[in-house]
Amino acid sequence: MLRTLAPLLLAAPLLLGSPASPAQVDDGGLPSLGGSHASLTLSDEHQLGRAWLRQFRARAPLWDDPHARDYVERQIARLLPHSELPDARTLVVLVDSHQLNAFAVPGGVVGVNAGLFAFAEDGDAFASVIAHELGHLSQRHHARRMERAEQTQVPAMAAFLAGMLIAASGGGDAGIGVAMGSQAAFIQDQLAYSRRFEQEADRIGLQAMARAGIDPQAMVRMLRAMHQLISLQGGMPPEFLLTHPLTESRLGDVAARAERLTMAPGHDAAPLYAMIRARALLAIHRHEPRRALTRLEGADAATRRYLEALIAAEEGRTDAALAALDSLARELPDLALLPASAAEVAFGAGRTEETLERSRRLLRLMPDYLPAQRLRAEALLQQDPDQAYHLLRRLTEEHAEDPQLFTLLAEAAGRSGREAWGHLARAEHLQLSGEIDRAIRQLEIAERVAEGTGDPSVGARIAQRRDDFLGYRETLEKFQ
Repeated sequence: MLRTLAPLLLAAPLLLGSPASPAQVDDGGLPSLGGSHASLTLSDEHQLGRAWLRQFRARAPLWDDPHARDYVERQIARLLPHSELPDARTLVVLVDSHQLNAFAVPGGVVGVNAGLFAFAEDGDAFASVIAHELGHLSQRHHARRMERAEQTQVPAMAAFLAGMLIAASGGGDAGIGVAMGSQAAFIQDQLAYSRRFEQEADRIGLQAMARAGIDPQAMVRMLRAMHQLISLQGGMPPEFLLTHPLTESRLGDVAARAERLTMAPGHDAAPLYAMIRARALLAIHRHEPRRALTRLEGADAATRRYLEALIAAEEGRTDAALAALDSLARELPDLALLPASAAEVAFGAGRTEETLERSRRLLRLMPDYLPAQRLRAEALLQQDPDQAYHLLRRLTEEHAEDPQLFTLLAEAAGRSGREAWGHLARAEHLQLSGEIDRAIRQLEIAERVAEGTGDPSVGARIAQRRDDFLGYRETLEKFQ
């Protein structure tokens, strides 16, 4: 099994992989790295990517910010039509880490550290990293790495994989160090190979940016800033560059390609990105929020006012925070983030009725805005658990890979007298979080409770999910 499993795990922390077909754009004279086909089908990669994500959730510190996740999802949606992925199913996971990093794994899983927002000073620079990761997915680098690994002594990768899994789960340099110390010769071979992959991902990413109306020069700026960071850190590259080698030749190639591209008309969402960046800085400096303000030096006045309002809310100055956010919302009426943030502040202060009214007003304008839908569900839990249950049932059907929604659904089911559905929702949360054995035991509890309800629908659903969970466990066992 190790021969099959090792390259799969290798792809995840190395940020390489996912379903795709050969790009239809000019290859620019790049060397051929083997066929783009692979023994894994797109369905296989989708399943394995979701299994990897569950293990990742079980090990990594996650950043639960629905606004930041919504922003990343919108950037992916903007780039996806130009990135040539045949499978558009993507999932975003946010990591609570100050380290500069992002990754993509088979099945369209895209991960972003809070530290990437902190480092990328503008939205186009941030988008350049996302475009690069989608380039890896488009070129199916995971499958091609598997082909390469099959030519190598894969059992010798065991210690290397252990270190890389630590690194991907937030262990940072220590994990990389374990890998480097154990299999230096093997890694050198793999990194030389991945430099070519980097060139391909840069090319696809640059073209996707230009076609989506995002300045391709932003990738040049981002890479140069990373290159400068190496010298500032005494020669130690950030996590992203440990797995994405940056050479002078690569930097020169990106600059030359960007110069030749013509950008399609785009739109300026600078205030939104800057405010999401402010949220990331506040998450990173949650124990010293004033440091987040210091790092925002040079930001526009609206963004600084936004962050000051969030800090005021953290300090218990609710009325001042709400007044500032309402003022900003009147000045920038197109930013749903502002009224949504005000509703969050009201909820955090225990003002449930005000939260419901604010979220209701926003959802009349943007009925599908998930951050507001989730907040409304949380507020409804305090006043009308039955209504919260029906709202959360719909949301979990539409967003079946969101563990936090199932946590809320479990609470709503319990409070509205639907005990069996509550146990089922808890089981869903557990399986999404990589705790499949506990999830199966939770299903058994749900089944016993359901026997006395006289509700055949819940029993049928539990039976169906048991079969699904057993399949999940079989896949997850490959990662042990």
